[in-house]
Amino acid sequence: MPLDDRINAAVSRAISLSRGPAAPGKLSTCLHYATHPGGARIRPTILVSVAKACGDDQPELTDHAAAALELIHCASLVHDDLPCFDDAAFRRGKPSVHCAFSEPLAVLTGDSLIILAFQVLARATVDHPSRGAELLLTLTRCSGMPHGICAGQGWESEEVIDLAAYHRSKTGALFIAATQMGAIAAGQEAEPWYELGDRIGEAFQVADDLRDALCDETTLGKPQGQDDLHGRPNAVATLGVQGAYDRLRDILAGAIASIPSCPGEAMLAHMVRAYSEKVTPAMPARHRA
Repeated sequence: MPLDDRINAAVSRAISLSRGPAAPGKLSTCLHYATHPGGARIRPTILVSVAKACGDDQPELTDHAAAALELIHCASLVHDDLPCFDDAAFRRGKPSVHCAFSEPLAVLTGDSLIILAFQVLARATVDHPSRGAELLLTLTRCSGMPHGICAGQGWESEEVIDLAAYHRSKTGALFIAATQMGAIAAGQEAEPWYELGDRIGEAFQVADDLRDALCDETTLGKPQGQDDLHGRPNAVATLGVQGAYDRLRDILAGAIASIPSCPGEAMLAHMVRAYSEKVTPAMPARHRA
């Protein structure tokens, strides 16, 4: 099965757990709406790719982990778009959940997706106690406080922002989760995979800063210029366009060099290069040397 189909099927199976004859219909619709279509699915793709590079001896567990990670990511997008945060009117090329349904349903959708993510992993833990427990701990660490995506959102309410901590929590945490959870699902140690996830997360943040500064809303599928609008620190404001491109190249080179030795090392290097090309906008002519 192609990787995209495998991941989409895993997410759909997870969403099906939230359905039932006694479930509130609008909220059930919101859960599907928030997760389909799924954008690039880059985090679960990294997770499954790392698991495959390490042997993927328990593919069902890998699929559960990938689905749980994507549900957490989708939940974070629903909450990010709320009026109390970014107040974004659309996401992935369609109205954001609070605009399509309502603000209360959007809050409940994000909450439900978070709970569902851990339900998916808890169910997997029954058959894979040791790996499942470690997957649960890793995802909680990368989702909450003090270093997860909740912390990343929290930094935006601070008067003085620790930029490195902000980026590592807001963006990097779920990429670290992706590489470490992929290794755990395949029975490998998580720690050697931290640096790869950290570097991919940093690269994705810089690429996202470039896209936010250079791309239009149609290309982005979400509102453009959000960093400037909300006064957030970003690589383009700090380094300039050329400096941000140079920084991105340096990070990606470090990411590839950090890949731990494994049977699929070359495949992972190819994946990192391919995704960097996919998410990096073309250099505008006015910025070329």
